[in-house]
Amino acid sequence: MTSRRSRGDGGLTWSEARQRWIGAVTVGYTPDGKRIFRRASGRTKTEAKNKLKELIRDYEDGITAASDSYTVRQAVEDWLAYGLAGRAASTLENRRILATTHIVSHLGSRKLRELSAEDVDRWLADRAKILSTSTLQRVKAILRRAIGRAQARDKVRRNVVLLCDTPTGRAGRRSKSLTLSQAHAVMAAAEASPLRAYLVVALLTGARTEELRAITWSHVVLDGDEHAEPPVLPHLMVWRSVRATGDTKTPKSRRSLAISGRCVQALRTHRAAQERQRAFAGKGWKETDLVFASVVGTPLDAANVRRSFRQVVRAAGLDPKQWTPRELRHSFVSLLSDSGVPIEKISVLVGHNGTRVTEMVYRQQLRPVIQDGAATMDSIFPSQ
Repeated sequence: MTSRRSRGDGGLTWSEARQRWIGAVTVGYTPDGKRIFRRASGRTKTEAKNKLKELIRDYEDGITAASDSYTVRQAVEDWLAYGLAGRAASTLENRRILATTHIVSHLGSRKLRELSAEDVDRWLADRAKILSTSTLQRVKAILRRAIGRAQARDKVRRNVVLLCDTPTGRAGRRSKSLTLSQAHAVMAAAEASPLRAYLVVALLTGARTEELRAITWSHVVLDGDEHAEPPVLPHLMVWRSVRATGDTKTPKSRRSLAISGRCVQALRTHRAAQERQRAFAGKGWKETDLVFASVVGTPLDAANVRRSFRQVVRAAGLDPKQWTPRELRHSFVSLLSDSGVPIEKISVLVGHNGTRVTEMVYRQQLRPVIQDGAATMDSIFPSQ
């Protein structure tokens, strides 16, 4: 007579209809007290018994009953729906596009519990052929966080993405800096652009594009007072940005910047033009107090800025496809550096926490030859 299996070991029965051994085990109870069963089947009794043991092990490890069919697509969609709370709409859209294009379309149908480190390695190697390293890191992070969320909810035992290194992707386009002659050409071409004041201030202060689009007239001082104590210079209060929170990128980015005479002139002309636009728009004008706004006072969109900037770049004789508005900030750093301003002072002007980012990312050295040593040696050992 066959001995009875112990409690908690589940049961094995032969199904004539299916011609398979069926294993079943209780993995919990519903709120109304009904049992929750999980089942496994095999052509042989041993195969069914091994699958049943795996079900019991998953139950003891806390893996939920639904995890057997839980896919990568479901994990990613769950993370997109609930794992990005409080993020800006642009961030949500960016992550959704990256996840849909590079994760769901390639790994989405894979069962999460069956996803292996080898699968992820092959997927990363394939994506590295078409993505830059930074984008590849971002896509990998999406998958890592999605599986991490599933792991925290007992959908899977481990996060295999943590076992995989990020390969080197395609070389991205390096940011560039305008040379002095190119900067003059862009400034001249901007004279005929509605975005003239924006471009002048961007190039001559190094403020970020998201900071400039958030500046209000209440944060602009065009009439300084040299006789005040301490003296008041014309300046911009860069205290806000168009980020979701309204804060600047870092606490140190919140700064007040003295502005040059050319900035003051450009802003005064711009304010007069904006007053004419307000009068022309009449009741259609939306009062936002923004310095740089549309013809009806509403906030500028990043796409509007890029489009106008490229028109100016084309008029300056440069290839518009090779330049973006943020490179005016790079140009500010490089032009100051080339004029002998210490990197420590430049990092404060652009709102960096230290000099590393300023030097390694933003400064495109225009005169890369370091002359200090040669000049000193010439004074010590003059030429014969």
